[in-house]
Amino acid sequence: QVHLAESGGGLVQPGGSLRLSCAASGNSFNLNFMGWYRQAPGKERELVALITSAGNTNYADSMKGRFTISRDNAKNAVYLQMNSLKPEDTAVYYCRMSTRVGGDYWGKGTLVTVSS
Repeated sequence: QVHLAESGGGLVQPGGSLRLSCAASGNSFNLNFMGWYRQAPGKERELVALITSAGNTNYADSMKGRFTISRDNAKNAVYLQMNSLKPEDTAVYYCRMSTRVGGDYWGKGTLVTVSS
């Protein structure tokens, strides 16, 4: 079993920045894809960004150029640097990690609120 713990959410003004972190613990061998998703009030959960074990990245169109995903394989961690935040970025952000043996794990989420 893999346990994911997100941190770094909070309240930020429009145009500001936040950095989210997610660390895996437990049986965290063979981690493969890592990613961030988000769910805004009244909306479905959506992909924010993914990163493979080789460091290849993929972003949702609305996040390109503003968000950067990165990972530290030695720490079993994934990060999301969010810049130029907008009120519509307000959501609960979830970390997700998959393993090469078919495991698929989610964190409990961290709330990001963009408001003046």
